[in-house]
Amino acid sequence: MTTEQPTGPRGGGGRRRSVARLVAVQALYQIDLNKTEPTGAGIDAVIAEFLKHRLGQEIEGENLGEVDRALFADIVRGACSRQSELDGMISAALSDEWPLQRLETILRAIMRAGAYELLGRSDIPPRVIISEYLDVAHAFFAGREPSMVNGVLDRVARVLRPLDFE
Repeated sequence: MTTEQPTGPRGGGGRRRSVARLVAVQALYQIDLNKTEPTGAGIDAVIAEFLKHRLGQEIEGENLGEVDRALFADIVRGACSRQSELDGMISAALSDEWPLQRLETILRAIMRAGAYELLGRSDIPPRVIISEYLDVAHAFFAGREPSMVNGVLDRVARVLRPLDFE
């Protein structure tokens, strides 16, 4: 199994994985917004819709390029199937003033995707995952939200993978 290494500007496989994460967050946002059941046929339908109609298409005047389809599907399925577990970890990392349900839907989607990768993708270093989702947060937010994503995912990573931070 290969591991992803942090790099500078991405090309090739790294770019495909970055796009997969961004699009997975968009799919998770759609699932949450539409109140799609977090398991089963509804999730598969959203994944199929993205794979058939959205990936490789121009979005808001920009073509995102090639997507790592397997990573995209894994993040969406994993974040949905383990949503309760992920929400518990994220909630534990949030302050009492900012419970998970108070966060914007897209912010929850970013945190769930990142927490899923930290939990379910031991082949990817936690610092890479955190950095990638910080980039995703910057794609959607210009305020303090990316810092919140960074802090929450860092806390979750230190609980799930403490040896990676020694």
